[in-house]
Amino acid sequence: MKTLDVIGKSKIWLSVSGFLVVASIFCVAIFGLNWGIDFTGGTLLDVTFENEVTVAQIKDVLSGVGVDAVVQEGSESDLIRTVTLTQEKHDEILSVFEEQIGAFEENRFESIGPVIGEELKSKSVTAVVLLLILIVLYVAWAFRKVSEPIASWKYGILTIIAGLHDVIIPVGVFAVLGHYMGYEVSATFVAALLTILGYSINDTIVIFDRTRENLVSNRHGDVPFSEIVNKSVVQSFARSINTSFTTLLVLVAIFFFGGSTTQPFVLALIIGIVSGAYSSIFVASPILVWWESKRIAK
Repeated sequence: MKTLDVIGKSKIWLSVSGFLVVASIFCVAIFGLNWGIDFTGGTLLDVTFENEVTVAQIKDVLSGVGVDAVVQEGSESDLIRTVTLTQEKHDEILSVFEEQIGAFEENRFESIGPVIGEELKSKSVTAVVLLLILIVLYVAWAFRKVSEPIASWKYGILTIIAGLHDVIIPVGVFAVLGHYMGYEVSATFVAALLTILGYSINDTIVIFDRTRENLVSNRHGDVPFSEIVNKSVVQSFARSINTSFTTLLVLVAIFFFGGSTTQPFVLALIIGIVSGAYSSIFVASPILVWWESKRIAK
């Protein structure tokens, strides 16, 4: 581990991150996000049929009662998304299902108006922005005693950059999955993004805190800044990888053996935690050194 040269090969790590971020933004721009009813409004039916049934059969039954729907087939149940339904139309659909398909169990029935959906979307964006601002302020305060050679507020900015890196990539992946597999961006997905932010930022701060400790012990400037940062990354490397790996083991088990309704949430966490482990080690610290080198050059 002593031979690990993260800072020396920073161009490679940053190029990989840059490619993933640009590709994610490109996917969002091309495919867009498949917003769930939490944000767009509508009705969601979660139904488990006793007999085997195809998506085409469900759509045919619904079209027979004048309802256009998007059906997502799961391992345990089928998710049916339609425009907002009245109680009468809902009862009619259930009656037709029983007549034409057979016995079934309705697990969930939710209806959300478009006004509520827009309000939730606005509040979600506000929550993310407020969280980022508070994190910058907290990190700047926590690193206030380390003003040389990096100002404390720069640690906060770099922590947010790493966090945004870890959020953009899952969003890009879900843009692709939403286009080809019907994965929706719902309130649970927003919760997953906030969880990813917290996890990633915690990991980044651990490495920055080790950098802070090593800077304090190098008050006389005997060791170059880049070497101090690289030493800090090496010292924190095993801790970061082990923590992320053990978390991923649990999430992968939940993804494969848990219910289909939790899979999108868990998948977002898996992508975000992998991205977070990478950015904490190979993105945040190299940018820290690059920023300092630009300051010296000026």
